[in-house]
Amino acid sequence: MFESILCQLPPFDPAILEPLIELAVEIAREGREGRRIGTIFTVGDEAAVLAKSRPLILDPLAGHPEAERAIGNANLRGTIKELAQLDGAFVVSNHGVFEAACRYLDAAADGIDVPLGLGSRHVAGASITRTTRAVAIVVSQSSVVRLFCHGDLVAEILPEVWMLNRHQASVKGAVKEERFDDMAVVTARFPRAI
Repeated sequence: MFESILCQLPPFDPAILEPLIELAVEIAREGREGRRIGTIFTVGDEAAVLAKSRPLILDPLAGHPEAERAIGNANLRGTIKELAQLDGAFVVSNHGVFEAACRYLDAAADGIDVPLGLGSRHVAGASITRTTRAVAIVVSQSSVVRLFCHGDLVAEILPEVWMLNRHQASVKGAVKEERFDDMAVVTARFPRAI
């Protein structure tokens, strides 16, 4: 379903990136306990992301076995949805293991160009991808999922197609729009140097 997004990103295993994008879309659609929530997932270059971030609270994922923190573990999904209510980002390895939660990303806004109206969560996602080889999946409290790579916004996922009629896509330039059931995916259409 997310092929047009995956071709814009550095080579990641689709078996890792797709379930993570799906989880982000679920969080955007469902929220938690009747309210919309936002969060950030960084994927890849986890050592650099951890070096450029710090814990906001004691890490609730620390000390748990790797198998329990793998994106393929069905029991983990509910835990991640609950933890998404807390401030901070999730750090996910290239192998699909959640390495940390509730992280403050050191984000410099210098040279970051995010569309007006997008807040600090998006600046942090763009910034961490500019200074590392990670990709950021940002869930906005407005229920839009945005992907950043190399400091650029490369894709938006609107979990509810009805939102497309009232939402102006933030991805700049030529875009490709795909619809899947009640979801729209808007992807930048420009060659990426990876």
